[in-house]
Formats: sequence, C-alpha cells, structure tokens
Amino acid sequence: MAATLRDRLADVDARIADVATAAGRDAADITRIVVTKFHPASLVRELAALGVTDVGENRQQELSAKRAELTDLAGVRWHYIGQAQTNKARQIRQAASVVHSVDRERLADALDRAADEGAPVLDVLLQVNLTDEPGRGGVAPTDLEALAEHAAGCRTLRVRGVMGVAPLDEDPAPAFWRLREYAERVRGIVPDADWISAGMTGDFPAAIAAGATHLRIGSAITGPRPVRG
Repeated sequence: MAATLRDRLADVDARIADVATAAGRDAADITRIVVTKFHPASLVRELAALGVTDVGENRQQELSAKRAELTDLAGVRWHYIGQAQTNKARQIRQAASVVHSVDRERLADALDRAADEGAPVLDVLLQVNLTDEPGRGGVAPTDLEALAEHAAGCRTLRVRGVMGVAPLDEDPAPAFWRLREYAERVRGIVPDADWISAGMTGDFPAAIAAGATHLRIGSAITGPRPVRG
C-alpha cells in the first residue's frame, strides 16, 4: 500500500527527531517547513489538518494564488523561499509571513517599501551563496555584513538569520557548516538573528548536524510533484 500523506509526514518527523538526538539537539527547536511547490491548495489544507503550521513556496504566483484560495485557513505560516524579483515585492509581502531569500539591498528596500500602513513587521532571512558561482542565488559572503546592516535598518523588516542552498557538486555538510559561520557573523550585527534555514529532502540530516533551525522539505512529505503541462 502506498504511504499516505500522514505516513510520510510522520516518517520525516521521526527522522528529524533521530538526527537531532544524535547531534545533541532538541527536535522541538527545529521548524519543519513543508514545501508544496506545484501541488494544489487542497494539499495545504490537508497538511494543516495534520497539524502542519509552516508551508513554503518558491514562486510568487503560486504563493499568492494559494493564499487567495485559502483565506479561511488560520494558523499557517507562509514562507517564501524562492528567488525574488523586486517588481514582485508587493505581492510577496502581501502573501508571505517570512521571506528566506533576501540577497541584495534593492530587494530589502523593495520589501520595506511594499508594507501597507499598519502592516506587521516582515521576518526575513539573508540568503548566502554557498558556491563559487556568482550567478547562483544569494549574497556573496564578503558582502554579508553590509547586507545585514542595511536590512536591519529597514523599518518594516526584521532580520531573523540566514538561508542557504547546498551546492549540487559538493558534499552538503561543509557548505552547511560554512552557513553556520555566516550566521554567527550576522549575529554580530543583529544579536537575535538566530535562524538558519538549510536542508531539503536530500540533505536535511547534514543541515541539522550543522545547526539548522528551519528545514525546507518537499517531496519526502508531499510525494512526487505533479507534472506541469
């Protein structure tokens, strides 16, 4: 019998708990974000019924559409984890509770300006490029402190920590340990910025060992992504 959504969620949570214990950590300190890319809004509703409180999307259009369809769904925190365009800042700001991919000052400024009057402060993470490829998403490590200072000065943003994606051609563990070091550098500027968003379906154990506080897990929980026409 094929595993159900409940089964897959329980299996991933058990794996997170086991890895956390092995690393001397408390699994309760780790936030599991379920990435629902390409899945229908109905899956988010099913996840919420199973107790999921954090979901992630990496496309603005999909995030906005699901939020619009699920206006009655309370208690879900929406994480925007994809690359962000400055001209989409308002739409992202209106739909996301957290933005994981702030990697340049212009984007921080755009998200700040997009705040409506009386809007809550937006939690953001600074995405760091963990590769040697300038074209990959994320701020260069050499520019991290300057970005942290700039984002921390944005009136409606709250810098919560860092985010990174492991390189495809490298063991993820060293990359995640580098991200941990970058997180410490950011805390030198924003002392309470203690979030580290790292780890996906294929590499989250290495991320937990390196201190990740937020995991972005998709297919291990949701199953294969629907084929897009």
